[in-house]
Amino acid sequence: MKAQSVLVSTALGVGLGTLLLPAAALAQTIVSPATTPVGGTVVLTATTCNPNAGDAIFRVTGPNRDQNVRSTTAAAGGGLSAELFTAGFTLGTYTVTTTCGDGSSGGSATFTVTPIGAAPAGGGGDDSTTGLLAAGGALAGAAAIGATVMVRRRRRAAAPVA
Repeated sequence: MKAQSVLVSTALGVGLGTLLLPAAALAQTIVSPATTPVGGTVVLTATTCNPNAGDAIFRVTGPNRDQNVRSTTAAAGGGLSAELFTAGFTLGTYTVTTTCGDGSSGGSATFTVTPIGAAPAGGGGDDSTTGLLAAGGALAGAAAIGATVMVRRRRRAAAPVA
């Protein structure tokens, strides 16, 4: 009976990991750089939006913003991108949420506006999928450990007693 419960736990872990990892990998919005001074420019890129499906809408929300930025520009690596000039932004963290032309989600990312002269160089990324990737990896790891334990128990049970 114990082997069945381990097998069910393993199957459940593999199933959940399989569902979470592709969802995290599909929708991706990138903001580069992740930190910019007031008056700087950030590039918003939705890598999974198909330019043939219509414009991408980047919704920028934060301390003093709730605006949409429309993009029809094809990004070099695929998807759609737009440039956002941060003049008039207050200091703080802003969230960019993308909707593709076909109505699907393009993911979300954040960037921070800092005082002039205080922004370190660095690329932006998609912070929203980090938790999904970690959860999917943990589930896949638990499934692998459960399968290993089950195989070892079966080998011990099948071994002849001397």
